[in-house]
Order: sequence, then structure tokens, then C-alpha cells
Amino acid sequence: MRLSGRAALVEALQAVGERLAYDGVTCTLVVVGGAALNLLGIVDRPTIDVDVLARVGDDGETLQPPDPLPDALRRAVVAVARDRGLLETWVNTTVADQWRFGLPPGLGERLTWETFGGLRVGIVERRDLICFKLYASADQTGPDNVHVRDLLALRPKGPELEAAAEWVRAQDAGPEFHAVVARVVAYVQDALR
Repeated sequence: MRLSGRAALVEALQAVGERLAYDGVTCTLVVVGGAALNLLGIVDRPTIDVDVLARVGDDGETLQPPDPLPDALRRAVVAVARDRGLLETWVNTTVADQWRFGLPPGLGERLTWETFGGLRVGIVERRDLICFKLYASADQTGPDNVHVRDLLALRPKGPELEAAAEWVRAQDAGPEFHAVVARVVAYVQDALR
């Protein structure tokens, strides 16, 4: 089952946070993707998951790869999944592979924070979402996919889109990938005229 939009996402995160708080635990995560777009109010659309890009280290400030998620958090996520009919993996770290290639510079300084009981969520800022959504768009086929629609919802200006394209091209040196990125950029520019 999907989280039907921002309200359902907030309710599910609050339920996780309440379970953590009941157990006397706090967890701090950084999210991207459709969950971030929903939480920022840029879109209000269904999503099947919450993409966890990072968690905060023991110093309370430093971002680090999220794997493994803390046991208490995993238990709370599974319990909420069971209660709400969600996939057990509705909070996942698949997107954390991005750590191998590098995050947009300064990402950690531009987070917006929301607290849901014992769960503190850092939401990646718009310019970084443009980078991630352009990267995801170039990884798909055809312009009619959720990542392109999300990128259009972000309404990137020319310089923002070019800065994102520069970061995305650094993720993969292959000329075929660069050609796809150029096609996505041209499509988005044309669609936003």
C-alpha cells in the first residue's frame, strides 16, 4: 500500500516517532525523494516509501551513511507497516548508495528539520532535490516518469538546472549517460517555458 500524500506520510512518521519516544529512543534521519517533496509541500502525491539518505552521527551533527538503521527504528517501522498496511521496507536506505559517488556539496548545511516524537527528520533542500531528481530522471526511460514530474514540480531555473546537471554528470563519466542528462535538461527547460 502507498502513503496517499503528505498527511498520510506525516501520520506514519508520527507513529514511528511515538513508538521510539515510548521506548525512550531518538533517531535522526535525512530524507530525499518523494517523501521530502511531500514534507516540504512541493507536491502532495502518493509515495510507497521514505528514502533515507543519511543519519546523524553520535556527535549530533555529522551526516553519515544510514546503514544499518538502528534496531529500535527498524522495529518501529515494521510495526507501523503492519498497523497501516504498508510495505515493511517503507522506510529504506536504497538511495544511500549515493554516498559512493558523493553528495551535493554543503547538503548537510541546508536541511529543514521536523520532529515526530522520537524521530527527527532532516529534509533535503530544494536545490539538492533538483540534483537528486535530475539524477533519478536520467536513470529512467522516457520523460513521463515520476522523477521528471517531480523535477518539473521543483520548477528549476536555468542556472539551478545547469548546476544540478554538472553535479549529475560527475556521478557517471559515460558519454551515453551525459547524453541522457542533456535530453532531460532540454525536456525540462522546454516544459517550463
